[in-house]
Amino acid sequence: MLFLFSVTWGTISGWWFLPCLLAGILYAWLMYKYPTNLSNKFRYGLATARALVITVIALLLLSPLIKTVSYQPQKPLVLIAQDNSSSITKFNPAGIKLKQVVSDLDKLKQTLGDKYDVREFHFDKTLQQGLSPNFNGRQTDLSAALHQLNEQYVNQNIGAVILATDGLYNQGADPQYEARNLKASIYTIALGDTTIRRDLLISNINYNKTALLGNDFEVEVQAEAYLSAGETMLLNITEDGRSVLSKSIPIDANNWRKTIPLKLSADKKGLHKFTFNLALVKNEVSVQNNTENIYIDVLDARQKILLVYNSPHPDIAALKQSIENNRNYELKTIEVSDLFKVKLGDYNLLVLHQVQLSNNLALQKYISAGTTPVWYMAGAQTNILDFDLQQKLIKITGTRPDVQEAFAQPQTDFGSFTLSDSTLNKLKQLPPLLAPFGSYTAGSTSTVLFKQKIGNIPTQYPLWAFEDNQGRRKATLAGEGLWRWQLSEYQQYGNHNALNELLSQSIQYLTANTNRQRFRVYTAKNVFDESEHVIINAELYNEALVLTNTPDVKLDLKDQKGKSYSYQFSRTGQSYQLDAGVLAPGEYTYTSATQIGKEKLSASGQLNVTSIDLEDRQSTANHQLLRNLTKQSGAQMLPPADIAKLPGLIRQNENIKTLVNEDKHYSELIDIKWVFVLILALLSTEWFLRKREGEV
Repeated sequence: MLFLFSVTWGTISGWWFLPCLLAGILYAWLMYKYPTNLSNKFRYGLATARALVITVIALLLLSPLIKTVSYQPQKPLVLIAQDNSSSITKFNPAGIKLKQVVSDLDKLKQTLGDKYDVREFHFDKTLQQGLSPNFNGRQTDLSAALHQLNEQYVNQNIGAVILATDGLYNQGADPQYEARNLKASIYTIALGDTTIRRDLLISNINYNKTALLGNDFEVEVQAEAYLSAGETMLLNITEDGRSVLSKSIPIDANNWRKTIPLKLSADKKGLHKFTFNLALVKNEVSVQNNTENIYIDVLDARQKILLVYNSPHPDIAALKQSIENNRNYELKTIEVSDLFKVKLGDYNLLVLHQVQLSNNLALQKYISAGTTPVWYMAGAQTNILDFDLQQKLIKITGTRPDVQEAFAQPQTDFGSFTLSDSTLNKLKQLPPLLAPFGSYTAGSTSTVLFKQKIGNIPTQYPLWAFEDNQGRRKATLAGEGLWRWQLSEYQQYGNHNALNELLSQSIQYLTANTNRQRFRVYTAKNVFDESEHVIINAELYNEALVLTNTPDVKLDLKDQKGKSYSYQFSRTGQSYQLDAGVLAPGEYTYTSATQIGKEKLSASGQLNVTSIDLEDRQSTANHQLLRNLTKQSGAQMLPPADIAKLPGLIRQNENIKTLVNEDKHYSELIDIKWVFVLILALLSTEWFLRKREGEV
């Protein structure tokens, strides 16, 4: 680091130094002009010291500034990211030694030398420090790896990213979008084999997770076949081990894809496992991708929801799309002026979107006298006074008819239901809702799911709250803009999973009292991946149908082999929650029991943990993706044998260079301690010499 110092005079002229110097000389001349006992040598020396002291003191009165400029060189970062997924080894071409590839990548740090700051990482689903020779990752998220690199080294001098991968990913968005955010050259090392092999596979299954008892439901199977022209694909479907359908499909091309629509029957209530299997063909390269399991929850009734709105709004479409995504719910939307056309008693939940109840006495009377759950939604069109009168969950004290942007701030102590960690993390990143301007307080019986974060400042203002008052449940959302959440989530993640889960859990909680059970035990979802923590929730109601969690609640979990695991629920809020940890793939049943007073209650259910075999689904490396990444960043794609060429390419790249950061700092001369030390030293020396010569 290099430092440069200079004096600046601020708003005054530097010529003031001459009067200061003149004052110092004049003072010294007046003090030493008459003959003394001192020799001329001492007189001139002491006069010089006195002139210097007076000059410095005069300068201090002018408050000059000392400018310090430091120059900090920042070496270019070279980030090595190595794909650690299992597809690298499973479909590695002959002649490529992966351990040697890892070793060659590790040598780059030494070869590039001290002029570059080399950092090493490996990735599968997430990014981790260091290189890895294991290649055992079960999922690959290229976009997340690039995003984490960019986030970790934001505003730093990223010169180059070296990405060693086969270009295959089965999680996250297209990495080309994230790569545009990296202002660096991306060099790719093309791993994997681009040879197309003979293979049949199920690439995806589109289905609804719920079906209604007695109805047929549709499933779309997306199948692919390579180098199999002339063969016949035999698709077999079983339900809980029982064969329900077989279908033969001729393959008429070597690069063949087809979406196969199927219709299955929901003839038995409960959670059912459907297995889709493609019969093997001769010389097929992979068999793991021929089978796929899905789970369908067959329900015997739908919850009917009435969405009443004051006027058309994009939130209505967002709510409609998300709610209708769950086959368990039947939604009807209606403008408040047309409310006379429906029978309110037919619905299990009323959703009121910016409806002014004081203008609709019939609806107001029905809500006051009935027990139907109600969800109030506020926004720019809301009459705040009317809103406060109709619901007691969130009170708004408004000062002007305006709105303010409010980000959702999840509350860790909310226990009415549980959202997955991925959903909570996504919701924190979504745009703000527009809430009526004013001060907010939560009602005494409210439990707050989200509080408002205004700008970067977290507040205690409630944004989304729920209430369970004497068995009747209500909710209040004090803001509009769910349509922005829907668009933003799709833009960032390519799906609406977080919003769908949020609305589904909210509606499930609100409508749970329609068919109230004293003791309910339910999982956050029916099917878990083998890498996920299994979360189980429980609710216990006393005889007055008031939620309580005073008694202990135990649970026995049993796997397919009959082995049992015993747990005890933890209390969270007014309910219970159990984290059973990561479980081995398979089907599990559970039985839970508790006792409230002298009454014993029990509940049972089942869950499934599926294995993750995503890395077996694609055998052909996607080197075209690697070419696109290098092309848009102005770099090159190299085979593993040419890793040693990377140092030369990086040195020749004029965009990869050391940057020098300039930092300017100003301080007043009076703040510099050595100035006072100089004045004190000169005055002390002058006094000592005059004392010694008898002049004092």
